[in-house]
Amino acid sequence: MTRKEAYGHIDHTLLKAFATWADIEKLCEEAVRLGAASVCVPPCYVKRICDAYGDKLKVCTVVGFPLGYSVTAAKLAETERALADGASEIDMVVNLADVKNGDYARVLDEIGRLRAATGAHILKVIVETCYLSREEKIKLCEIVTEAGADYIKTSTGFGTAGAEAADIELFKAHIGPKVKIKASGGIRTVEALERFIALGCDRVGASAVFDLPEDAS
Repeated sequence: MTRKEAYGHIDHTLLKAFATWADIEKLCEEAVRLGAASVCVPPCYVKRICDAYGDKLKVCTVVGFPLGYSVTAAKLAETERALADGASEIDMVVNLADVKNGDYARVLDEIGRLRAATGAHILKVIVETCYLSREEKIKLCEIVTEAGADYIKTSTGFGTAGAEAADIELFKAHIGPKVKIKASGGIRTVEALERFIALGCDRVGASAVFDLPEDAS
């Protein structure tokens, strides 16, 4: 895999609560230099990044992050503000309380509302696999597909575990043909990046810079 191909799958990520503007600038400069798919950043930095970098890079931000139990109205307000500030991609966290209560109609309704709000922009749905049973994962694959989201995403990176190969295989077996997969959480090496792409992930969320071989182009 070439340098360009590898970095083109990465959402270069910095979501720590104490991230400074200097940290964010470094992230953005790396993303531009390496050709990352996007930067994934806290909502409070979206407008500042868009003002500073324009169309040099795509900006992704998070909604209902990291716990997912914000009310739908709050998630909608976050989404609308992020898009107004210039974000082109939204990574939302499902309401895990609704999932655990088996209230899948509410989960579907919420994702559907954010799908309507994002319009032509990319919507990724974080399901936080480390807290889910196999049956819940399968049901969420079906819901994400029905709601029309662009991606199903494994993890926030703030849970008890991150991306697992077995979950990618499970997703592939149960999502619709128009839904892509984003792996995130604990992916810190070139080998891990390549492994998840080979498994079928279109995007990989990563906070570390990958040191690819010098002869990669």
